[in-house]
Amino acid sequence: MDLTLLVDNTTVTDRYLTAEPGLSILVEDEDVTVLFDLGYSDLFLKNAAKLGKDLSCLDFLVLSHSHLDHTWGLDPFIRYLTERTIEGLAVKHPKLVAHPEVFSSVRVGALAEIGCLVSKEKAGRHMELALTRTPVNLSSRLVFLGEIPRENTFEGQIPMGMKQTPDGPVPDLILDDSALAYKSDQGLVIITGCSHAGICNIVSHARNVCGDERIADVIGGFHLLNPSASQMAGTLDYFSRIKPLAVHACHCTDLNSKVALAGVVPLKDTGVGLSLHFAPRP
Repeated sequence: MDLTLLVDNTTVTDRYLTAEPGLSILVEDEDVTVLFDLGYSDLFLKNAAKLGKDLSCLDFLVLSHSHLDHTWGLDPFIRYLTERTIEGLAVKHPKLVAHPEVFSSVRVGALAEIGCLVSKEKAGRHMELALTRTPVNLSSRLVFLGEIPRENTFEGQIPMGMKQTPDGPVPDLILDDSALAYKSDQGLVIITGCSHAGICNIVSHARNVCGDERIADVIGGFHLLNPSASQMAGTLDYFSRIKPLAVHACHCTDLNSKVALAGVVPLKDTGVGLSLHFAPRP
């Protein structure tokens, strides 16, 4: 598997790419090509073009959750597919995989909408929708993890804003937050969006779903932005016990949390343009 960071909050030094507060990761395997999240704007398309990455032939588009920094690139992506069709260029409409609540409206304080701006109905005109709470195999090695059980008491417990439901607005625990797991020969590679479900809950669920205790790498947002003392302590204890071979914490992970993580795991630098390769598990 080859993994390329198309959008992140930072860039790789001496690379002339652009960053924004968001995340988009391209996953290329022998069997499938997957775009995981779309960032906040059309930046993922611009950086992909600079990196020579073709987004016109994706097999899957996976949304980690509904928030603006991960889904507001959906509108430019639909325009990109439409314009290629108009020009008679080769284009493949990927299957969109996500939790069923990913198209729900979410508001926080004075912000009237932080959820996906494209409706389920409109997205379904351009892509086949596969909305599921249960894990889905995207290939023999790559798994969408579905809804993440909230097993511990130190993360994934605090609502963020209000989600609109058929019965009215309810506090949003972001149950749509999910992730990917790749089965490499060194163990699992966990690819996360924001980890609102809790980074430890996500890794634990991936180990159960994939039947592998080994963790080769954890890449993505850890949702450690000024975390409570109990959350930070619980996270450090968990990672010191599972002993991943490497960790690439990016996006919604503050500097103090990265420094703390570096004390217990091999923490690696990240940024737009980062490319990683993982050998598949036989």
